[in-house]
Amino acid sequence: MSNNSGTGRCACGKVQYRVDGELRAVANCHCEVCRRVTGHYMAATQALVSEISFIESSTLRWWDSTPTVQYGFCEKCGSTLFWRAADKADHVSIAAGTLDQPSGLHTYEAVFTAEAGDYHALDPSLLQHPYDR
Repeated sequence: MSNNSGTGRCACGKVQYRVDGELRAVANCHCEVCRRVTGHYMAATQALVSEISFIESSTLRWWDSTPTVQYGFCEKCGSTLFWRAADKADHVSIAAGTLDQPSGLHTYEAVFTAEAGDYHALDPSLLQHPYDR
């Protein structure tokens, strides 16, 4: 199940966005890069790039973690906001914690669970994928 729109922002408010379209249910990514970028795991929804608009984006920066993957963050407060892959150029993943509440979303799966931090107990009620789905 998904939601039909939402707004969100970084911690300091220098990046604010609006989604005027479908938000996918949340997936938790436990890959090593997502763990290091977020400090735990990336809990992300997803939307079409064409349905995202920015109210404020003066401090939004993109980091190329590989030639095909980028993470979007606020250079002022350091909030992780987005994730995108070159092979899905029409979509962007949105860090679920940056959405204004209530989001109306739920978490449905966990990916790269084989790389999850050893301190973390995975939720057995979620679909589990040891690597990518």
